Amino acid sequence: MSKTVTPPSPSSLPLWQLLIGCADAVAAVRQGQSLTDALAARPATERPGVQALSFAVLRRLGTAEALRKKLVPKAPQPWVDALLLSALALALGTEYNAHTLVDQAVEAAKRRAKVASGLVNAVLRRFLREQEALLSALDSDPVAQFNHPAWWIKRLKKDWPEHWQAILMANQEQPPMTLRANLRHGSTAAYVARLVDAGLLPAPTSPWPDAPAHAQPIALPSGVPVQRLPGFVDGDVSVQDAAAQIAAPLLIYAGGAPLASGARVLDACAAPGGKTAHLLELADLQVTALDADPERLARVQDTLKRLKLQARTVAADASQPDTWWDGRPFDAILLDAPCSASGIVRRHPDVRWLRRESDIAALAKTQDAILQALWPLLKPGGHLLYCTCSVFKMEGQDRIDAFLQRTPDAQACPAPGHLLPVVEYLDPARHNRGDGFFYALLHKTPA
Repeated sequence: MSKTVTPPSPSSLPLWQLLIGCADAVAAVRQGQSLTDALAARPATERPGVQALSFAVLRRLGTAEALRKKLVPKAPQPWVDALLLSALALALGTEYNAHTLVDQAVEAAKRRAKVASGLVNAVLRRFLREQEALLSALDSDPVAQFNHPAWWIKRLKKDWPEHWQAILMANQEQPPMTLRANLRHGSTAAYVARLVDAGLLPAPTSPWPDAPAHAQPIALPSGVPVQRLPGFVDGDVSVQDAAAQIAAPLLIYAGGAPLASGARVLDACAAPGGKTAHLLELADLQVTALDADPERLARVQDTLKRLKLQARTVAADASQPDTWWDGRPFDAILLDAPCSASGIVRRHPDVRWLRRESDIAALAKTQDAILQALWPLLKPGGHLLYCTCSVFKMEGQDRIDAFLQRTPDAQACPAPGHLLPVVEYLDPARHNRGDGFFYALLHKTPA
């Protein structure tokens, strides 16, 4: 069983109160709501502590669910079930003394569902008594062992027969906080010096092999509030995963020389705006940032405002260019396509429990549709960069292989392909690489 620990954030709130919030969040995720939305509904004072507990629980939810089924074959009411799962998951780690945890879980039940407090007490105390035998009985259960759905594990085995276990175990790790210095405001080295002066010591970074020269991530071993980052408010730095930092320089320098000043670039599916901003930090471009969700597009606008950058933002469906395109071809297109997010499970541990197996084929159809719709908008001689934050081949190389077969004027260029987070588990000394990602660079051959 993986027992990776995600320590809770320090909090002056009593544990029972945080457990109520955690159970609320876990229940919401099990009913299909994202953890981000569930946490947003918590009072600001609770949010850090509840998030820390929720992350730990969701990383062990497979084990916790298997244990609960053995201890209580008939599932209790959803919120009580979520409280039991939260307490069982936390008991698998070292965040709290076991007896304190039981006491506080019972207190949480008394305050929210008093009639169930006896059940919670009995189940958790039985788990403490029979823990070794209960866990041994789960050794042959892959969901309990790896804390991912069975279909997810099966797909990884098929796609990555040599790495599937390492990917699953890497997903259990807490990722570093990765930063991108705004090169319009100073060098990466200069910003690292500012971090050191502020008492924030960066960890050694190890970019992906053949990463573009302008992809120079800075990693902090653990997260801090962005307000503690020197110059964050002034746009000197942004938070962006190391793998995501490859996109902008890869597209800008796709032809060897950088894109010309004033080149027209489309950032399709742009929210939350990290790649849009990176493009504009590296070159003087006319960028159109497109996203189908107006609320998410507002985040792009907020990001650009903080960084004092400008782009045209459009709320529209990338697969329907007739509704938004002005007819002028783009010199370059960045398509960060909607996907399963299977590569960013370290940062979003709820994703594995929210996705369904049928989602992958449906997302692949969407990816095909957007690729097909955007290709005619690219100028001959231009480049399109396709990327997804997924480790599933159906959302990566399979999509590009199919597109190349049906698109005579598309030519594949050197690109990273699938980037796997396995190094996170196999080589701790190089733990700052990045999330799982896929990159394909396509050149539109002149007629």
